[in-house]
This record gives sequence, C-alpha cells and structure tokens, in this order.
Amino acid sequence: MRVGLIGGGGREHALAVALARSPRVGELLALPGNAGIAAVAECVGGVEAGDPEAVAGWAMKAGVDLVVVGPEAPLVAGVADDLAERGVAVFGPSAAAARLEGSKAFAKEVMAEAGVPTARAEAFTDAGEAVAALGRFGPPWVVKADGLAAGKGVTVTDDRGAAEKALVDALVGGAHGAAGRRVLLEDYLDGPEASLFGVTDGRVVVPLAPARDFKRVGAGDTGPNTGGMGAYSPLADLPETVVDEVTATVLAPTVAAMARRGTPYRGLLYAGLALTSRGPRVVEFNCRFGDPETQALLPRLRSDLAELLLAASCGELAGVRAEWDPRACVTVVVASGGYPGDYRTGVPISGLEDAAAVEGVEVYHAGTAAAGGRVVTAGGRVLAVSALGDGVPAARARAYEAAGRVRFEGAFSRPDVAAGA
Repeated sequence: MRVGLIGGGGREHALAVALARSPRVGELLALPGNAGIAAVAECVGGVEAGDPEAVAGWAMKAGVDLVVVGPEAPLVAGVADDLAERGVAVFGPSAAAARLEGSKAFAKEVMAEAGVPTARAEAFTDAGEAVAALGRFGPPWVVKADGLAAGKGVTVTDDRGAAEKALVDALVGGAHGAAGRRVLLEDYLDGPEASLFGVTDGRVVVPLAPARDFKRVGAGDTGPNTGGMGAYSPLADLPETVVDEVTATVLAPTVAAMARRGTPYRGLLYAGLALTSRGPRVVEFNCRFGDPETQALLPRLRSDLAELLLAASCGELAGVRAEWDPRACVTVVVASGGYPGDYRTGVPISGLEDAAAVEGVEVYHAGTAAAGGRVVTAGGRVLAVSALGDGVPAARARAYEAAGRVRFEGAFSRPDVAAGA
C-alpha cells in the first residue's frame, strides 16, 4: 500500500524508518519530511500540513491508502476529519477527539467523567483571579497553558513570585499566544514521570511499551523546559503489570468516555503519568506519538507498525498485541546552541555516518535540511541518537558514543539522560 506520513521531525523520522521496514508498505510519502526522512521516503513539498482540505486533496491525488499524522497541530486543525470524509484511512483522532491534547481543561472534564486518577485543577482566564487562587495550591505551584504550546507552556516552581509571573505572562502578556488565554493551576504530583502510549480503534486499546523522557534542558532537571532532550525504554518502575493497570484505569476508560460523548477516539492516546506514592496519576494527555519517546520505542518494536496502525484506523484491533525486543533503547537529543532560546540555523553537520556506524544505533533527523549538498541544522532539536543495548547502561553508553561523533558548531546534549535508570 501507499502510506502518507504527515510531519518532518524526529518522531516522524522514527515512524518513517519503522513503516519502511513493513512488507505491507510499497511506497512511503512524507509531507514535508526532512533530510533524514528523504532516505526512506519521497518528501513532498508545496502542501501545508496544517490545512485539512489541502492534505486531503493531496492524499486523494497521490492515491494514498493510509495517512499517519505525526504532529498534534494538524490533528487539532481537523486533518483526520477531512481525510476520513473522503474515505482515506487515517491514523489519528478527529479534531473533536484531539481536544484531549488541544485543551487541558477539556481533558480534565473527560477524566472526571471517566473516573481517571489525575491532579485537582482549576482553570482561569483572569490574571487577578488566578493569582488570588495560588493560596489554594502549592508549593510547588504548577501553571499550565490550556492549549498547545509546543511543550513549553508549563511552569513548576516553589517560588510564588515565579508562579505569579507565569500567570501574568500568559494571561496578560500573551507569552503563549492563544494557547495561554486560559491557564490551569494544578496540584503538584510527586514521583517520577513516565509515558504510556495506547493504540486504539475507538473501542480496543493496545498498550505500547512505557518510556521516560527528559524535558528540562540541563543536567539534574535544571533549566527551562524543552520539547524533550532524551528518553529511554523500558522502565523498571513501570512493569507489565502496572502497564495493564494503567490501560484498565486510564486509557480504556478515557476511550470509552469519548465514545459515549459521540466523539470516538481513534489513533494514538498518550498518557503522561506521574508514578506517585498513591499510584499512577495522569499529568496530561497527548493525541499523537510522543517526541522523543517514539525514537526510544520504535527501535524496540518487533510488530509490523504499518499493520498495527492500519488495524487501528479500520477498527480491527481486537486480539492484537504489540511485540517487543527485550533490549533497552536510550535516545539522546543533539541540540543547537542556545536552545530552547534563540539559536542559529543553517549550520553544517558532520559525523552522521560515523554516528550511525555504532552498533545498534539509529540517527533520527529532527531539525535538519539539505542545502548545497550538505545536511545543515534547521531547528533547536537537531538529531535524536537512539541505541539498543542489553540493559539501559549499555544502550546509554552506545547512544552517547554515537552522539559524540556528531559535530556542528554549538552542538550540545543533556549529559544525564537515563543516568539513574
């Protein structure tokens, strides 16, 4: 079959590599793709990935049998709706269902209805009311932009002044644009965080292996939040028994609640969890594969990804299980100097082949472009270097060895990804 992949980041490169391995995939098209994806797919330009009508028109003209949507923004915009209306199989939820990520307040409503364990929260649109409410929360205080903020709309702080500033910056200063016109104050959830993905056809949920990512830019969880500086899988503190528990108490009830609302959820449901002293609690939902967790999961996946995603899009997941390589995988992000603040682009990259030559390593392109016959930087997170190994320490050593072979001016990685696993 012909498969269309929407997106051009590290997550999409990992999806592209896994899809290209499938004997079911005869041709893979990426819209827009990137310099790495171009090695396994035909990259398509001239179509705006966030324009539902344009994407659906392209898919029909190209004769695409299945569209896999990588990023959240096209899903929230309704790309899956237009594709489904034209009879194209699509892996990804409708715009109504994608509100689970598009609005944290909406997600809280659904979780309350479904009985899903999560933090107490209140939503605000007025800065004065939000600041006055700080006394009912924290410390530490958790301030979240309600909408999509590219992974950077959350402030967790023990400093009341910093919490007040986060509220005022969002509600008065427009720090997060439309995403921050409403903010949530939440109770802080103790314990390590983990990510659990569930592939669902709207009725059945197939859990994937758990992973853990590293959001802050600096060692020891210091510095500002980023889109993710690394990840690893599997997790010793989220064994299969707990995965089954979270599937039964979080993923399945949420999918059932969305069906009762008349907005069935089909695609990837991502539960960001806090493994608290009282058990797993949901921090947030996402409506797509996580980045960079996907880069740590898919190298371990032994099942045919194309078959799994097609079964979800066609309502045929009953009896399906995902099979996994028992080895661990660690992913280290190589970022541009200055990220997550200002950074340069167009910087030439070398050492990509040397990095990929390390045993068990896959180098995924996240923010790259081809220019003048060379690969150059085109984003803050430039590459995700993933390595398989017999246990997390072995995988981690390989990932850092390979990441160290990549060279471009200003390149840096967080040094402690998976260090305590």
